[in-house]
Amino acid sequence: MLVAGAMGLCAVALVVRAVDLQLVDNAFYQQKADARFLREVAIPTSRGMITDRNGEPLAVSSPVESLYANPQELANNPAAIARLAEATELPLDYLTRYVSQRSDKEFMYVPRHRRINPAVAQKILALKIPGVFSQREFRRFYPQGEAVAHVLGFTNIDDQGQEGVELAFDEWLRGTPGAQKVIRDRHGRIVEHVDLIRPAEPGKDLVLSIDRRIQFLAYRELKRTLLETGAASGSVVILDVATGEVLAMANLPSYNNNRVSGENRDAYRNRAVTDLLEPGSTMKPLTVAAGLEAGVITPTTRFDTSPGWIPNGRYRTSDFKNYGVLDTTGIITKSSNVGVSKIVKLLPDAQFDAFLRRFGFGTSTGSGFPGEAPGTFPPPERWSGTHKQTLSYGYGLSVTPLQIARAYAALGNGGRLVTPTFVKGGHSGDTQQALDPQVAAQVMRMMQTVTEPGGTATRAAILGYHVAGKTGTARKSSGGGYSRRYIAYFAGLVPVERPRFAVTVVVNDPDTSGGGSTYGGGWISAPLFARVMEGALRLMDVPPDDIQTWLAAQSAEEARRARATGTATASAAPVVAPVLPASRSGATP
Repeated sequence: MLVAGAMGLCAVALVVRAVDLQLVDNAFYQQKADARFLREVAIPTSRGMITDRNGEPLAVSSPVESLYANPQELANNPAAIARLAEATELPLDYLTRYVSQRSDKEFMYVPRHRRINPAVAQKILALKIPGVFSQREFRRFYPQGEAVAHVLGFTNIDDQGQEGVELAFDEWLRGTPGAQKVIRDRHGRIVEHVDLIRPAEPGKDLVLSIDRRIQFLAYRELKRTLLETGAASGSVVILDVATGEVLAMANLPSYNNNRVSGENRDAYRNRAVTDLLEPGSTMKPLTVAAGLEAGVITPTTRFDTSPGWIPNGRYRTSDFKNYGVLDTTGIITKSSNVGVSKIVKLLPDAQFDAFLRRFGFGTSTGSGFPGEAPGTFPPPERWSGTHKQTLSYGYGLSVTPLQIARAYAALGNGGRLVTPTFVKGGHSGDTQQALDPQVAAQVMRMMQTVTEPGGTATRAAILGYHVAGKTGTARKSSGGGYSRRYIAYFAGLVPVERPRFAVTVVVNDPDTSGGGSTYGGGWISAPLFARVMEGALRLMDVPPDDIQTWLAAQSAEEARRARATGTATASAAPVVAPVLPASRSGATP
């Protein structure tokens, strides 16, 4: 009876304890259990794809694996740390120290093995090292590499935009990670999916205004120019005149945004929107436009530029040589510093200042690109006695290559200033009338003479098309003065009749050992412009506006081929017709 009574009391105690655990304190103990095994884990989501204007991928997200571990479990298992070190090719002492520093945590990423190739991750997981697992994430890839790196930028290890378009449109592209409740066993493995808390929302795709083909053309020709001239850096900007869309923006030095490191940070910046430069002679068409708008000159007004220089305070404003008497058009054709200096003297300071500010100088273009510089343009009250004179030919202010391209696009767009955009169809439709359309057309015709015989940029001519442009060769400022180092510019529009492209080419610090004009914009930047535009005009099916020149060139080429064919036939049949002496049988080159 005593034993039976004791057994009965034990049974009652067990029933009471069971009731207490399962009914009275159920919530408390369930919470304790959940704290040990129930986890809320993120559901990774892919970043939106970035494409060019034709749908070609420029940035894509691909699924990868990230190795992680439970440092508490590893810290108590030195053999597992050694196996993991061998599998990941990490130094054993480094991995041991890394784990011990995190021994109070339950989660850590395996060093240098986040977002790796899934095949590599599976190979390591196949070793079944205790406490080591993997999870799916996404990694950004850039198929075009360094050719578009400055426009696209890159993301960090957490897939967040850090530079360029990736940063500017990060919220649009990144999406929203999901979340779910899971049960993990004591080894950290997921054994049950309990509940979906929030579904993952992938990022939205982004279509850029960039044309991948034109971008590659610009990058390739810029690289060729820098190699040929020994220049330190360069930029090419190509805008759609009517919409302000950025069709191409290439910079060198560049970098591979698929493998970003902390080294050479200088190569990461987009020089076309961040670097400030004195625009040099590319400013002269705007000075002439200001004079035409004010009515103080006409295209045929004549100026005596002899003897090729005029005083400029303690210094001189000089031309390349003494051009004598030039009309307004000739000042643009020959790029006369003396001529534009005489034009700007006819304009009140406030009027000239207001005119240039209408073209956006001194303020950001509003493109939305991260880190865009507004430039510097001092107000008239800060001008010295000769400041306005130097402004007329592009010294005393600083601009970005994008600002130059935007101003020239306005000249080709009937005087309408459009905000540049990197998004296809991103133009809001709002424009600012910066210049009278008739004056803009007059300046375009003047700039056309620059690329024709007698101008400073005949190397920018394109067969079948009229080209309007302006060269520039600006000395670089140094130590409060100017050094013997230069920036070679060419800014142009094509075709003249219905301008489609506005282009700015900047080549920084070319080799000057050749002397003469071999480091100038007409010699270096103008042919780069021509090579890029020849390809772009063909790719975009832009009809020629100089048919007569094109037909004449075609006829000359056909005649040359006919002569070459006739010579080859004669040479191949010496029995029928004797070979003529070399002095009489060569084809015209």
